[in-house]
Amino acid sequence: MPAYHSSISSPLLIGNMALAPLRTQFRGPAPQAGGDSDIIDEAIHFFKANVFFKNYEVKGEGDRTLIYITLYITECLKKLQKCQSKGAGQKEMHTLAISKWDIPGEPNFPLNAMYLKPNGRQEDDTMRAYLQQLRQETGLRLCDKVFDPATDKPSKWWMCFVKRKFMDKSLSAFGQ
Repeated sequence: MPAYHSSISSPLLIGNMALAPLRTQFRGPAPQAGGDSDIIDEAIHFFKANVFFKNYEVKGEGDRTLIYITLYITECLKKLQKCQSKGAGQKEMHTLAISKWDIPGEPNFPLNAMYLKPNGRQEDDTMRAYLQQLRQETGLRLCDKVFDPATDKPSKWWMCFVKRKFMDKSLSAFGQ
Protein backbone atom coordinates (compact mmCIF):
# COMPACT_ATOMS: atom_id res chain seq x y z
CA MET A 1 0.00 0.00 0.00
CA PRO A 2 1.49 3.39 -0.95
CA ALA A 3 1.71 6.31 1.45
CA TYR A 4 -0.73 9.21 1.19
CA HIS A 5 0.60 12.34 -0.48
CA SER A 6 -0.46 15.96 -0.26
CA SER A 7 -2.95 17.24 -2.79
CA ILE A 8 -2.06 20.83 -1.86
CA SER A 9 0.09 22.65 -4.38
CA SER A 10 1.43 26.12 -3.83
CA PRO A 11 3.32 28.42 -6.18
CA LEU A 12 5.07 29.88 -3.14
CA LEU A 13 8.18 28.08 -1.87
CA ILE A 14 10.61 28.43 1.02
CA GLY A 15 13.68 26.44 0.12
CA ASN A 16 12.02 23.45 -1.55
CA MET A 17 9.06 23.33 0.83
CA ALA A 18 5.59 24.58 -0.12
CA LEU A 19 4.36 27.72 1.60
CA ALA A 20 0.84 26.32 1.65
CA PRO A 21 -2.22 28.44 2.50
CA LEU A 22 -3.62 27.85 6.01
CA ARG A 23 -6.92 28.34 7.80
CA THR A 24 -5.36 29.92 10.85
CA GLN A 25 -5.82 32.51 13.54
CA PHE A 26 -2.06 32.84 14.11
CA ARG A 27 0.02 35.52 12.42
CA GLY A 28 2.65 34.44 9.97
CA PRO A 29 3.72 34.38 6.33
CA ALA A 30 1.20 31.75 5.19
CA PRO A 31 -1.59 33.01 2.94
CA GLN A 32 -5.17 32.46 4.12
CA ALA A 33 -6.76 29.28 2.77
CA GLY A 34 -10.10 29.68 1.10
CA GLY A 35 -11.51 26.15 1.25
CA ASP A 36 -12.71 23.81 3.96
CA SER A 37 -9.38 22.06 4.44
CA ASP A 38 -5.70 22.85 4.26
CA ILE A 39 -2.38 21.02 4.59
CA ILE A 40 -2.73 20.71 8.38
CA ASP A 41 -6.10 18.99 7.98
CA GLU A 42 -4.50 16.67 5.42
CA ALA A 43 -1.60 15.83 7.74
CA ILE A 44 -3.90 15.07 10.68
CA HIS A 45 -6.22 13.02 8.45
CA PHE A 46 -3.37 10.97 6.93
CA PHE A 47 -1.27 10.72 10.12
CA LYS A 48 -2.53 7.35 11.34
CA ALA A 49 -1.83 5.72 7.97
CA ASN A 50 1.41 7.51 7.07
CA VAL A 51 3.10 7.06 10.45
CA PHE A 52 3.67 3.38 9.69
CA PHE A 53 5.92 4.10 6.70
CA LYS A 54 9.70 3.91 7.06
CA ASN A 55 10.21 5.33 3.56
CA TYR A 56 8.27 8.14 1.95
CA GLU A 57 8.67 9.15 -1.68
CA VAL A 58 8.41 12.93 -2.09
CA LYS A 59 6.24 13.74 -5.09
CA GLY A 60 6.08 17.51 -4.64
CA GLU A 61 6.87 20.44 -2.42
CA GLY A 62 3.59 19.94 -0.54
CA ASP A 63 4.84 16.51 0.57
CA ARG A 64 7.80 18.13 2.35
CA THR A 65 5.40 20.31 4.32
CA LEU A 66 3.25 17.22 5.04
CA ILE A 67 6.34 15.33 6.31
CA TYR A 68 7.26 18.17 8.67
CA ILE A 69 3.72 18.36 10.09
CA THR A 70 3.56 14.57 10.49
CA LEU A 71 6.83 14.56 12.44
CA TYR A 72 5.56 17.44 14.57
CA ILE A 73 2.30 15.59 15.32
CA THR A 74 4.42 12.75 16.73
CA GLU A 75 6.16 15.24 19.05
CA CYS A 76 2.78 16.66 20.07
CA LEU A 77 1.41 13.24 20.98
CA LYS A 78 4.42 12.62 23.24
CA LYS A 79 3.53 15.78 25.18
CA LEU A 80 -0.24 15.23 25.15
CA GLN A 81 -0.01 11.76 26.71
CA LYS A 82 1.01 13.45 29.98
CA CYS A 83 -1.89 15.95 29.94
CA GLN A 84 -5.02 15.25 31.90
CA SER A 85 -7.35 17.78 30.24
CA LYS A 86 -7.81 19.64 26.98
CA GLY A 87 -6.90 22.94 28.66
CA ALA A 88 -3.61 21.52 29.90
CA GLY A 89 -3.00 20.06 26.46
CA GLN A 90 -3.56 23.40 24.76
CA LYS A 91 -1.09 25.10 27.12
CA GLU A 92 1.46 22.36 26.45
CA MET A 93 0.94 22.68 22.67
CA HIS A 94 1.45 26.45 22.82
CA THR A 95 4.67 26.06 24.79
CA LEU A 96 5.91 23.36 22.41
CA ALA A 97 5.07 25.43 19.31
CA ILE A 98 6.92 28.57 20.38
CA SER A 99 10.03 26.78 21.66
CA LYS A 100 13.15 26.81 19.48
CA TRP A 101 13.21 24.18 16.72
CA ASP A 102 15.93 23.51 14.18
CA ILE A 103 15.14 24.34 10.57
CA PRO A 104 16.57 22.86 7.36
CA GLY A 105 20.25 23.62 6.99
CA GLU A 106 20.99 23.53 10.72
CA PRO A 107 23.13 20.62 11.96
CA ASN A 108 20.47 18.98 14.18
CA PHE A 109 17.61 19.08 11.66
CA PRO A 110 16.81 15.38 10.98
CA LEU A 111 15.94 15.66 7.28
CA ASN A 112 18.66 17.90 5.86
CA ALA A 113 19.11 15.52 2.92
CA MET A 114 15.49 16.08 1.86
CA TYR A 115 15.14 19.85 2.43
CA LEU A 116 17.08 22.77 1.01
CA LYS A 117 18.38 25.31 3.47
CA PRO A 118 17.01 28.84 3.17
CA ASN A 119 18.82 31.27 0.85
CA GLY A 120 19.77 34.23 2.99
CA ARG A 121 18.58 35.83 6.19
CA GLN A 122 15.15 36.93 4.92
CA GLU A 123 14.18 33.44 3.72
CA ASP A 124 15.55 32.00 6.99
CA ASP A 125 13.26 34.32 8.99
CA THR A 126 10.29 33.52 6.73
CA MET A 127 10.86 29.78 7.13
CA ARG A 128 11.12 30.07 10.93
CA ALA A 129 7.89 32.10 11.06
CA TYR A 130 6.04 29.71 8.72
CA LEU A 131 7.13 26.59 10.62
CA GLN A 132 6.12 28.23 13.91
CA GLN A 133 2.73 29.14 12.41
CA LEU A 134 2.34 25.51 11.26
CA ARG A 135 3.26 24.21 14.73
CA GLN A 136 0.85 26.56 16.52
CA GLU A 137 -2.12 25.72 14.31
CA THR A 138 -1.33 21.99 14.26
CA GLY A 139 -1.16 21.83 18.07
CA LEU A 140 -4.46 23.66 18.44
CA ARG A 141 -6.29 21.42 15.95
CA LEU A 142 -4.70 18.27 17.32
CA CYS A 143 -6.07 19.00 20.80
CA ASP A 144 -9.57 19.12 19.30
CA LYS A 145 -9.01 15.68 17.75
CA VAL A 146 -7.14 13.96 20.59
CA PHE A 147 -9.25 14.96 23.59
CA ASP A 148 -12.63 13.30 24.05
CA PRO A 149 -15.22 16.05 24.70
CA ALA A 150 -17.25 13.80 27.04
CA THR A 151 -14.40 12.79 29.39
CA ASP A 152 -11.82 15.55 28.68
CA LYS A 153 -9.14 12.84 28.54
CA PRO A 154 -6.80 11.93 25.66
CA SER A 155 -8.23 9.31 23.31
CA LYS A 156 -6.52 5.94 23.46
CA TRP A 157 -6.99 5.73 19.68
CA TRP A 158 -4.56 8.62 19.30
CA MET A 159 -2.26 7.81 22.21
CA CYS A 160 -1.49 4.38 20.75
CA PHE A 161 0.66 6.19 18.13
CA VAL A 162 2.97 7.89 20.66
CA LYS A 163 5.82 5.42 20.25
CA ARG A 164 5.58 5.33 16.44
CA LYS A 165 8.26 7.13 14.44
CA PHE A 166 7.47 8.30 10.93
CA MET A 167 10.40 7.43 8.64
CA ASP A 168 12.35 6.46 11.81
CA LYS A 169 12.92 10.19 12.42
CA SER A 170 12.15 12.63 15.19
CA LEU A 171 12.18 16.42 15.21
CA SER A 172 13.36 16.55 18.82
CA ALA A 173 16.90 15.93 19.93
CA PHE A 174 17.75 12.77 21.83
CA GLY A 175 16.62 12.79 25.45
CA GLN A 176 13.85 15.34 24.99
